[in-house]
Amino acid sequence: MADPDSSIGFLVGDVARLLRRNFNRRAQALGLSQAQWRALAYLSRQQGVSQASLADRLEIQPITLVRLLDHLQAAGLVTRRADPHDRRAFRLYLTDKAQPLLARMWSIAAQTREQALAGMPIQRQRMLTKSLRHLRQNLLQAEDSTTANGQKDKRIRNAANA
Repeated sequence: MADPDSSIGFLVGDVARLLRRNFNRRAQALGLSQAQWRALAYLSRQQGVSQASLADRLEIQPITLVRLLDHLQAAGLVTRRADPHDRRAFRLYLTDKAQPLLARMWSIAAQTREQALAGMPIQRQRMLTKSLRHLRQNLLQAEDSTTANGQKDKRIRNAANA
């Protein structure tokens, strides 16, 4: 039987889960669910994204995203604007009220990262980041090469832009 502690997949999965748990514990005082802060984080990186694209990036169903956005909009953190090219679609933007919350989120993320990397020399931290980017790129290329008709599916493109 293989040792999960020697498996890149298990290790990356465990580290990702523990990073989220650590962040969630620190972020409880913000009053946001994990899904809400993830949506805000993605929006901070790409204002004006469509609801469909954001649902894809978050890997949730569009109807689930609509309910999540309803809460964020009611809290005054997100606005929906009609898409000028598709009258059925909306583009999403953060409000000015979201900015201090995002600053606090990034501060919590920095604390989580510092704790996770404690005791690791800066050169090894850089190598870890470089290695993870390399793994991501290889996996994206593998997905791309197996997609029917040579066309990238939305999730591959979104992951590459994330």
